[in-house]
Amino acid sequence: MSDFDWKTCFGQLLANLHDTGQSSWADTIRSQLIQRFDDNPHGDIGRWQSALDSLPDISGTTSELNTPAISLSSANPLNSGQQQMLESGLRGLMPWRKGPFDFFGTHIDTEWRSDWKWDRVSPYLSDLSGRRVLDVGCGSGYHCWRMLGDGAGRVIGIDPGLLFMFQFLSVKRYLGEVAVDLLPIRMEDLPADLELFDTTFSMGVLYHRRSPLDHLLELKGTLRRGGELVLETLVVDGPEGYSLMPEDRYGQMRNVWFLPSCDTLLRWLDRTGFRNARVVDVSETSTDEQRSTDWMRFNSLQDFLDPDDPGKTIEGYPGPKRATIIAEKP
Repeated sequence: MSDFDWKTCFGQLLANLHDTGQSSWADTIRSQLIQRFDDNPHGDIGRWQSALDSLPDISGTTSELNTPAISLSSANPLNSGQQQMLESGLRGLMPWRKGPFDFFGTHIDTEWRSDWKWDRVSPYLSDLSGRRVLDVGCGSGYHCWRMLGDGAGRVIGIDPGLLFMFQFLSVKRYLGEVAVDLLPIRMEDLPADLELFDTTFSMGVLYHRRSPLDHLLELKGTLRRGGELVLETLVVDGPEGYSLMPEDRYGQMRNVWFLPSCDTLLRWLDRTGFRNARVVDVSETSTDEQRSTDWMRFNSLQDFLDPDDPGKTIEGYPGPKRATIIAEKP
């Protein structure tokens, strides 16, 4: 048994799924959580739970979810003891990769400026007001909070990384029972053809999949008819039909399989049954957007590029370029 009280943590979500006709999925989630936390708990859960528990209780919390940093504040300034407890607890959940966040004046400068990605994506989204949203590979849940800030009715993020879940919970503990949850599961753990969500995001996931077409079909299965897919992934220049498959690593990442051209990606979406697929943004990733910080002290993008030609990866492939595509399920 782990020290993590998953029944309390996910109780509201499970109840909501039962109340909205999704009892079968709720029962599946319950079984997955038992396996994850009770039957085979991660060895670091106790340490992460202790860090989470050490965060000070702060009254009168308010939040800003539509700002570059997800910001928590209080009408009552923190005393020095609370500030020290807060920073110590948050540093116990390092490394922080997706963000940024601001906890009552303690700014977490994450490896990724995830707000830049949101700024590129959000102008092209359908109005999220009241929508049920899925965020696949959500990391620490930064974009989940931005989705809620844009009016989403309920947001569910999924990511198997348990440290990401504890980082997410460090925000949620100060906001109470808001309609955002992060499930520590994989895409393949979702029921097939769930057809539940109005909008599904998959950002930074496709190139990690051995079978990108299967991933697109899985994403389509999460959407109701007429639902919207927001897909963001690494791409390369080239004609329709061209896709780069690295020999081994790409930017020092082993689990990169296919980097298609934009035209190839549009063809994949067409072949998997999406309609009205369009490229809304293509941007090169810079070392200002992804870099080492005091909150993520490991190697980052600058270490993964060719020092003599920063337009290439250290392996000699084209440097990281990301495209955002929006499509609908018929």
